[in-house]
Amino acid sequence: MVESRQRISLGSPELLKKIDESSFDITRKKLFLFGPERVDLSIERLEHYTSTEARHFQRFILLTNYQMHMEVFERLHPGCVKPSRRGAQMPAYHHLLPGNSGFSIVNIGVGPSNAKNFTDHVAVLRPDAMLMIGHCAGVRNHQEIGDFVLASGYMRADRILDQALPLSVPVAPNFLLNKHLARALDERGQSYRIGTVYTTVDRNWELFFRESLADLQSSRSIAVDMESATVAANGFRYRVPNATLLCVSDKPLHGQPKLPEDAKRFYEESKNQHLAIAIDALETARNDFPDGFPNTDIRSSDEPLIR
Repeated sequence: MVESRQRISLGSPELLKKIDESSFDITRKKLFLFGPERVDLSIERLEHYTSTEARHFQRFILLTNYQMHMEVFERLHPGCVKPSRRGAQMPAYHHLLPGNSGFSIVNIGVGPSNAKNFTDHVAVLRPDAMLMIGHCAGVRNHQEIGDFVLASGYMRADRILDQALPLSVPVAPNFLLNKHLARALDERGQSYRIGTVYTTVDRNWELFFRESLADLQSSRSIAVDMESATVAANGFRYRVPNATLLCVSDKPLHGQPKLPEDAKRFYEESKNQHLAIAIDALETARNDFPDGFPNTDIRSSDEPLIR
């Protein structure tokens, strides 16, 4: 019989001992992954960063680092819940449906640190799925600006979760989400490739061309971004199904770096289609699994059946 214990307040000096994940053993979490203090802290952080209430988060979550995707989402769902104040660090919009079966979109900002920060906290809400929608550098000859990329795996050069999840552990996107994304792309006649996404911590990776090229070639990557592997690794850790839908915005290895005028034109041409494909795929996933999205592919044989 497991004895109950008193809940520690967020103002207690003992708090850090209760939320420390240094010896996190997922196989011992028989009912829920997180203790009450961790849940309390993460809900407070989510509401602080997004300036929306945690209860408004829906089961299907889109992650972006572009305000234009937020604006497209608002046009598609004009009655969505928006931040209660201006200047939120990670603004979130929520299209509310019964049973929290709608969609939330969050502008997490740029880089793996932001991606880890947000996914650390949203994991306590146990979303059905997280989908990273962003832009990437295409690194293959037969890619064009505007082509899409579906990740089949990740080269984790973000480095931020190396201690929590060893690099020897393979991380892959959810197959069913990828299947729905591929269907949505095929129906629209969109060009895309499936392969390894190289996630870097260095926004100016091109300035270390020789080293970067060696990593890209050895990993056989097809695209470079700054968030996808981080989202995937944390989704794996916390058993949240996830996938990646990127759009090629530049090809620096082929004399097409991201420049202001070209980028502006690309953004205008791609933003509506990008979000429409993502939402279409998530709607299909929701309709196929109304009682909850399967997560068996990110659960070990000795872990409990927790949704």
